[in-house]
Amino acid sequence: MSAPEPRTKSRILVVDDDVDYLASVTSLLESQGYEVVTAESGKEGLRKLVEHRPDALILDIMMESASEGYGPNQAIKYQDEYAAFRAIPIIMASSIQQSPDELFPRAGELEMIRPDYYFAKPLDIPKFLDVVRRATTRR
Repeated sequence: MSAPEPRTKSRILVVDDDVDYLASVTSLLESQGYEVVTAESGKEGLRKLVEHRPDALILDIMMESASEGYGPNQAIKYQDEYAAFRAIPIIMASSIQQSPDELFPRAGELEMIRPDYYFAKPLDIPKFLDVVRRATTRR
């Protein structure tokens, strides 16, 4: 059995329940040379994380529940079964205008849900692409 071919493109997993958003972000990222894998729920996102081993994760917050996106973020950071993925940068992109730091300024467990980067939708495309580029090259 031969070794798998090395990847030439950075792979990004985008988790969001809005299929139109998934399509537009996929198109945007592919136009920049990224390979994109999508998931429409946090549970599916965690499964695809293990299956596809992305270089970065873009995660919505409000999906099946108003805070669903925090679950995969917390799982990756603190659950042993996802320990191999802790170095993967997590970029949250949500229609919630305030970052977790702004929403929960006094929460003792804020570190458990804080992403590496946070964007409010609609995205500032140049800043978003710059963060994705930096996130995928720091690994």
